[in-house]
Amino acid sequence: MNSNVWLLTFADAISIATTLILASLGAMITERSGVINLGVEGYLLMGAVTGFVVADSTGQLWLALGSSIVVGAAMALVHATLTVTLRANQIVSGLAMVIFGTGLSQFIGKPIEGKSRPVVIDKIDFGVLSDLPIIGPVIFGHDPITYATWVLALVISLYLHRTRPGLILRATGDAPATVDAQGVSVKRIRYVHTVVGGALMGLGGGWYMFARAAAWNQSATTNGIGWIALALVVFASWRPLRAIAGAVLFGFCLQVPFTLQGQQINILPSEIVSMFPYLMTLVVLVALSTPRARRRRAIA
Repeated sequence: MNSNVWLLTFADAISIATTLILASLGAMITERSGVINLGVEGYLLMGAVTGFVVADSTGQLWLALGSSIVVGAAMALVHATLTVTLRANQIVSGLAMVIFGTGLSQFIGKPIEGKSRPVVIDKIDFGVLSDLPIIGPVIFGHDPITYATWVLALVISLYLHRTRPGLILRATGDAPATVDAQGVSVKRIRYVHTVVGGALMGLGGGWYMFARAAAWNQSATTNGIGWIALALVVFASWRPLRAIAGAVLFGFCLQVPFTLQGQQINILPSEIVSMFPYLMTLVVLVALSTPRARRRRAIA
């Protein structure tokens, strides 16, 4: 088999990891505040369809991405109101966001079903650097948001572990009564970080629409990667920088079926191959559920 094929597969894995990183970072900072948000898939779909509609109407990429961020933040505000103010069950509210986001995106996207994306996120031209062997397509073949996502993961990591607000955020998730006793508003912290987390999820959906999807298709645009992003949070032990490596791994699993089909490798039935990314997700979750793995995460 041509080694260049697998090199390009790995480059695609790094690209598709962008949505996974954004979504997992959003879920991560939300959960650090003590709010569980299982609605990632709904946020991604709403971010994607909203961005598509705005781009189709205006032809403006950045306005479309901005609308994806706004709709993600708005959905997260609803989730925060339900769980923080009204004290609704977080699991139920998160699943309701999935159902709501899936249904509403289907309704909004019905007139544009199958329509090609109106704008595209262009990759940065690094000139001769893009032609370097191996590292050229892998490192220098991506768009600005992909690179910004890597920087964002570093910034959030520093925020969580090297700043006072970040330490207060972690304490809010672990011991909210202690934070409240210090005169800090637990409700405000949870609102802010839940909304910011939702904004990142919405951006992840918008980016995926304009960088990876060829057209709007409600059932296949995100294709369930929101659930993989939730598994990635656990895989990364709520550590932003670990989420990058985990996202690339899961991204590679998502791309392998296409590579095998393109190379006409039929060792396994196509149905099994298409299930591979989700089987990998289940394997990872089972592996991380063992007592030994839980002790390691507690120490890390």
